[in-house]
Amino acid sequence: MTILYSNILPLSTDDTKSTILDAFIDQLSHSDHVDISVGYVSKASLDELDVLVEKYNIRNICLNIGMYYIEGMPESSYHTAVKLNKKWIAQGIGEIRLVKAFKYHGKLYAFYKNDVPFSAIIGSANLSVIKPEASNRRQYEISALTKDLSECNEICTFIDSLKADNISANISDITNVPLIREKNTALTGIELVKQVTRSNVDFYKTCIAYASFLLPLKVPAYNERHLDDGKHFTKSNVNVCYAAPRSKRKSRDWYETQLTVAKDITRMKGYPEKNTPFFIITDDGYWFKAHTTSDGNKQFSAVGDELIMGRWLKGRLAAAGLVTPVNDTQADTDRTGMITQEMLKDYGCEALYFKKTGQTAIDDDGTPLDVWMLSFSPITDEGDKT
Repeated sequence: MTILYSNILPLSTDDTKSTILDAFIDQLSHSDHVDISVGYVSKASLDELDVLVEKYNIRNICLNIGMYYIEGMPESSYHTAVKLNKKWIAQGIGEIRLVKAFKYHGKLYAFYKNDVPFSAIIGSANLSVIKPEASNRRQYEISALTKDLSECNEICTFIDSLKADNISANISDITNVPLIREKNTALTGIELVKQVTRSNVDFYKTCIAYASFLLPLKVPAYNERHLDDGKHFTKSNVNVCYAAPRSKRKSRDWYETQLTVAKDITRMKGYPEKNTPFFIITDDGYWFKAHTTSDGNKQFSAVGDELIMGRWLKGRLAAAGLVTPVNDTQADTDRTGMITQEMLKDYGCEALYFKKTGQTAIDDDGTPLDVWMLSFSPITDEGDKT
């Protein structure tokens, strides 16, 4: 047995000690099959595992995650795991499972060659040890590497027992995984945007809807991203950032978004009047001023900053791990940053819910403005307050 350490000052490792990460990489590089059973993962560690599986040509892999079915799973980790599971199944190399029967908190890594286990790591390290982030960079772990065949076989037998149908299931077969929404930081510190307390959000959620509308989000399906070189879907609406740049030297900002509302909605009773500002409070606690503009009152946007609406909408999808912000939209020829129907469906929102709360708030010039709530899904508990 070899003890494995973290390399964190002041307990840094020397040449006589092995780190958990180095041992994991070394054992993986000699494997063609790996089984992993841990309590927790992170989006970054899942992405890194995907890279390593391809790099070392792993032909068989199963990742079993033990704590989330009961505790709830961070949405970015969940969506990344679902996507990776789908990829591994399509490639015929493996799957990602969730333990359902109880909270499994163990951390086991078993390595095989030609269907024979030759080593295993056991200890305190969750999968995030392979890609530390700010939250766990100073978190010290300790584990042990064993090459004793009887110990390896015992560990492998236990890992296999966790795969039993009465204990765990493939992540895509579980429809009721509780998700933990992650904070959208794309609006943090942005001028003209304020953050409000949870109690304020809850108050406006429970206000009676004096008028309400579903605002569909027009986006392409994944396999339509390149239709007509993508231009058909980028002249307006959510993916306008991929339209021709205003300047030859500068691409449009990825957060640039237009919410274009159909005439049959803008003509409905109670829809905001053109060029009349109002306040928006979002279901995740942001507050900013907005208005409706353009011909037919079709454009719905924030006042003073055309990126605010995109930072809210796309920032939510990015926080959920469904898309990664793009630095240069013109260079993104594969359209990896384009919002698609599949992303919205995975997030559970293909239309925004927009309601007039019946409340007003005072603008900086002393004018009372209506307060509207913008949500990623209809509110089920509204009407409890007036």
